[in-house]
Amino acid sequence: MGMRINTNTAAMNAYRNLSVNDSAMNKSLEKLSSGFRINRAADDAAGLAISEGMKSQIGGLKVAVRNTQDGVSVVQTAEGALATSQGILQRMRDLSVQAANDGGLSTEAKKNIQSEITQLNSELTRIADTTTFNGKKLLDGAYSGTFQVGANATEVITASVKSTGASGSVSTWANGAAATTAAAATFTQGGVTVTTAALTVSSDANAIATQLNNDAAFKLSYTATVNQTGGLEVRAKDSSVTGAITAGGGINAAGTNTAAAAATGGFSATALGVNSIDVTAAGGANAALVALDKAISAVSTSRADLGAIQNRFEQTTANLNIAVENLTASRSRIVDVDMASEMTEFSKNQILVQAGTSMLAQANQSAQSVLKLLQ
Repeated sequence: MGMRINTNTAAMNAYRNLSVNDSAMNKSLEKLSSGFRINRAADDAAGLAISEGMKSQIGGLKVAVRNTQDGVSVVQTAEGALATSQGILQRMRDLSVQAANDGGLSTEAKKNIQSEITQLNSELTRIADTTTFNGKKLLDGAYSGTFQVGANATEVITASVKSTGASGSVSTWANGAAATTAAAATFTQGGVTVTTAALTVSSDANAIATQLNNDAAFKLSYTATVNQTGGLEVRAKDSSVTGAITAGGGINAAGTNTAAAAATGGFSATALGVNSIDVTAAGGANAALVALDKAISAVSTSRADLGAIQNRFEQTTANLNIAVENLTASRSRIVDVDMASEMTEFSKNQILVQAGTSMLAQANQSAQSVLKLLQ
């Protein structure tokens, strides 16, 4: 073989292999110390992209679990308040049954029963007004909440606490005076005053009714008819006003406003239809029983709905936890290092580095043999 001193090919080969093995050993050391198979994109570009997508999903699912737990808390808060309200309604029913015993109760005793019922009504309304979650009223009949229960935008559950009250209607009767000219009827409801177009009120009620019903400028839904006694009756159908609204004044039509089904929605005493219970009146106790049975049934239905929603939230939570577990395991198989396998690789590279270091030293010594030829 040729013997040269300017170029030591053996030493160069030994050094190259030593560098490769040393780099591999350092990578193994990094993986073993961090516990990750992928510490930078260069370790596995595709694996990194997949694992980061999974990481986002896992983070979103964990937040969704907390969101569903918030949903359970909302439902439990509302249902707990309704349970109290239902207990109050049951107590009011018991009192009404007691008040229905006319043969064994004095007038004063009925007044005492009515006093407790009045206080219980006030408590029903207070519970409806003050039951909140993070500042949101739950029992006003208008609550509806959307809960994010997944990692993606469309994965939501909407929970609502339904109103028990029916839409109310208000009727107003206007009795016009004969021979009054250019009179405008004014209807006031909820602090808002609506005035009809001016019309001539005469003794001809049929003509007045026709003029009112044909008044295109005034859009409040109402009808004008002539009653059995020949008088004019103007009846407002609802409180929807699409015409001009003016401040109060002018000529007001005499009469009263009577609310039919005046429930305001929610779970107040008014909404439940028990605010006007009067067991001291004739037949009042029996009427109270009918109203209370309806209210108890309405609250029971709402509680059942809330229970169903809570069960759904709990099942969603269980499913989310399983999804988090499976995604975490899948990501672990991509990014986490197999410690046993990597330790084997590290030991191999460590031995190769030690051997390479020794061989590099031997290769560097080989040039010394050339000196013997010069002696």
